[in-house]
Amino acid sequence: MKKAYAYILECADGSFYTGSTIDLPMRFVQHQNGEGANHTKKRLPVKLVYFEEYDRIDLAFQ
Repeated sequence: MKKAYAYILECADGSFYTGSTIDLPMRFVQHQNGEGANHTKKRLPVKLVYFEEYDRIDLAFQ
């Protein structure tokens, strides 16, 4: 079964962004490249500060 992740990024301006994904390394790279959420693309670079692993994406999203 594929794992899912809930994560928190800290943006360059000190704000935080929360998200969920099934591929955390790829999603982090997307955020760093400005291909993530509007919030993060305006506040680069971002730093991964926390994540949790779940068995399903719907649980990670909650």
